[in-house]
Amino acid sequence: MYRIGEFAAMTELSKETLRYYAEIGLLEPVYVDPTNRYSYYDNNSFLTARLLYYLRRFDFSIQEMKEVVKERSLDDLESILQAKKKKLMKKVNEIHALINDIDSFIDYGNGVEIND
Repeated sequence: MYRIGEFAAMTELSKETLRYYAEIGLLEPVYVDPTNRYSYYDNNSFLTARLLYYLRRFDFSIQEMKEVVKERSLDDLESILQAKKKKLMKKVNEIHALINDIDSFIDYGNGVEIND
């Protein structure tokens, strides 16, 4: 078993994040020492922790992460990730459109003729 500091280093999740995930029931330690309240994690927790690391990195909300970990089969993970990718691509396109609108607005303010 690994103490929270060791586990944090292994998983690239901070101790604070691990404590928060435990608090909300997303990733609970396998053992909490009743005398000193140290949290311990095991090898089985590692896979879940790494999944959570990547889900967060992929801009999943806490609620979405809970759904993946608690309510859905990992067999669905690829389709879940494809759906998230589609949403992110839509967001990227929307941001590109906003950037183009900003450029056009700046050009208009500078007296540049805009051709639609």
